Amino acid sequence: MDLSTLVAKIIAVIYISSGIAVLIGQVSFNEIAGDLDKSPALTFIAGSLGAVSGMILLEYHNSWVKNWTVLITIFSWALLLGGISVVIFPKSLSYFSRSYKTSPIWGILMIFFGLLFGYFGFVK
Repeated sequence: MDLSTLVAKIIAVIYISSGIAVLIGQVSFNEIAGDLDKSPALTFIAGSLGAVSGMILLEYHNSWVKNWTVLITIFSWALLLGGISVVIFPKSLSYFSRSYKTSPIWGILMIFFGLLFGYFGFVK
């Protein structure tokens, strides 16, 4: 199994399970963002984990090719830049948490992206 397939499988499992949890009301991004806003240490750890994860993925998978594996590279860059921005600007989460609310659209989007990565990881 190549690295792209492994990463796609991991992303698929995480996104599909998280999306389902959002849809059935077990996870609220608004509450998570509120908790992060109340805890600077937790915000720093979350941002650092995002930045480290993104950097590790980019170190081993920074390939700008004309096939589906570029999605992993784009995901990795988003993870790195998102993690760095949370570490540098921790209060920016307050701004983004207002857009989450309790809308099921986030769960649906997560499931969609999970299914997309799942297709490339498990089927193709």
